[in-house]
Amino acid sequence: MRASQDSGVFFADGSLVRVGSLDIDSLKGAMNRSGRQRIRLCAHRGMEDEIHEMFIILKKESYVRPHKHAAKTESLHVLEGRADAVLFDDQGGVVQVIPMGDYASGLQFYYRMSEPAYHTLLIKTDYLVFKETAGGPFDRADTSFPEWAPAEPDSEEGRRYLRGLVERLG
Repeated sequence: MRASQDSGVFFADGSLVRVGSLDIDSLKGAMNRSGRQRIRLCAHRGMEDEIHEMFIILKKESYVRPHKHAAKTESLHVLEGRADAVLFDDQGGVVQVIPMGDYASGLQFYYRMSEPAYHTLLIKTDYLVFKETAGGPFDRADTSFPEWAPAEPDSEEGRRYLRGLVERLG
């Protein structure tokens, strides 16, 4: 694995990428040592690839700012943990909540979103481990963030937003 400029992002090396439980445990350890709330292992070689496959680990306290992707398909497959995937309309109204968990949980373990919609994750367990696949190449301009959700760098404001969202959802 090689790290990118962002210490929370790693890229797999080689033409055959294999990921096992020891790799996920290693990523959790790296995340805990760094104090970050998230880490990812990219199976694709670079930002310009046509398909982006990422193994992402989030801690329960992670704030994923609601966002949507212009003209990009995204899928999410839960490997470990539980979360609610929350979809919003453009004004911030909740359109749908999808309770998610790994296959053995009996919950939905996969979704594929082919139309742009604001979405976030509310993590219910200590860790959420999932594989996300999205169309590339990556361009920050393809992701939009609503005014009604705080920016991620302010983690306390993000945590307040999450608490409020949990209260709204009951």
